[in-house]
Amino acid sequence: MWKKWIVAIVGFVALMGTALADVDVNKADQVALDGLRGLGPAKSKAIIEERTKNGPFKDWPDFQKRVKGIGDVISTRLSEAGLTINGQAKPGAEKATDTPKKSSEKAEKSKVDIKEKSKAEPAKEQK
Repeated sequence: MWKKWIVAIVGFVALMGTALADVDVNKADQVALDGLRGLGPAKSKAIIEERTKNGPFKDWPDFQKRVKGIGDVISTRLSEAGLTINGQAKPGAEKATDTPKKSSEKAEKSKVDIKEKSKAEPAKEQK
């Protein structure tokens, strides 16, 4: 019984470690790919099968072309989550940060957006 708990804890810690580190699509196994936000078991399996069948991915356009369901938006999100191809993040993708924006920053941006919208829209006349 204790062995099962220890194995489960070690597996969980290992999975969390892969979620925080960059994962190269040409070197990763299915467990490492599953650890990325935005990739589930089915898509991870499809990536591994495509890589096994036709060789390593050359770059991001090659990856998008060869894996069904991976387009520009999804590949950008995967790159932001830590996926790399030959050690390279997708150009234009920002690395996700561990610290989310503070709610006060979001509220301030929301106030600015509302003010800009109200200036842009002419006031409606009341009858």
